[in-house]
Amino acid sequence: MKALPAVVASLFALALWQAIVTVTGLPKFILPGPLQVAETWWHNRALIAEHTLVTALEVILGLGIGAALGIATALHLAASRTARVLIRPILVFTQALPVFALAPILTLWLGFGLWSKVFMAVLIIYFPVTSAFFDGLMRTPKGYLDLARTMQASPSRILWHIRVPAALPSLASGLRLAAVYAPIGAVIGEWVGASRGLGYMMLLANGRAKTDLMFAAMLTLGLFAILLHVAIVRLTRPLVPEEANGARTRQAAPGTGP
Repeated sequence: MKALPAVVASLFALALWQAIVTVTGLPKFILPGPLQVAETWWHNRALIAEHTLVTALEVILGLGIGAALGIATALHLAASRTARVLIRPILVFTQALPVFALAPILTLWLGFGLWSKVFMAVLIIYFPVTSAFFDGLMRTPKGYLDLARTMQASPSRILWHIRVPAALPSLASGLRLAAVYAPIGAVIGEWVGASRGLGYMMLLANGRAKTDLMFAAMLTLGLFAILLHVAIVRLTRPLVPEEANGARTRQAAPGTGP
């Protein structure tokens, strides 16, 4: 039942899209209708699947590496005042740089292969994960910290046994945000220089005025991003106590069994 609003909204958007195409009479190379896009997607499903696998690999690698680096950086910032003074301003500065400006440089350094796109995805998601987890680590309830200090707990034990568990919901939020941003980084890298991937496919289709194929690739990318976000939400659910307790309550509710 939770998916019903999303299904209704999707059907409404498709109907509105088709109505705009029908009423305005726009040429197909300007705005193809959803039926034509679906037909194009079906005829080119093998080609789209091949490019989707490339982009998916870039995104998953970027998400994993970026999340690991973000978690490690947030822990270091929380544990060291010196790191907060020296590193945090640099992180903020890097976010002021346009990603499009960095993409050609990364392609020059890392080549046109896989890793320039992976690194673009890492750059996109690194800061959200770091920022969300660091904020959670620094917002530990004061009562927990006072009790730990009263019991003469060491700073490392306070970090690992109190601050980290209290910050896990914030980490979950950062990872869920990163799951949406990661495909953007990979596609930007493919736009700058690539020979495979959905971003490359969109550029190629646009250059040949195959707008229906470009829409098919774009919608495939959007669907992949949604599925990735749903997967991350499910994986991070144990990190959020309210969601974990709600899931256990639904499983234990009477009348849900066979």
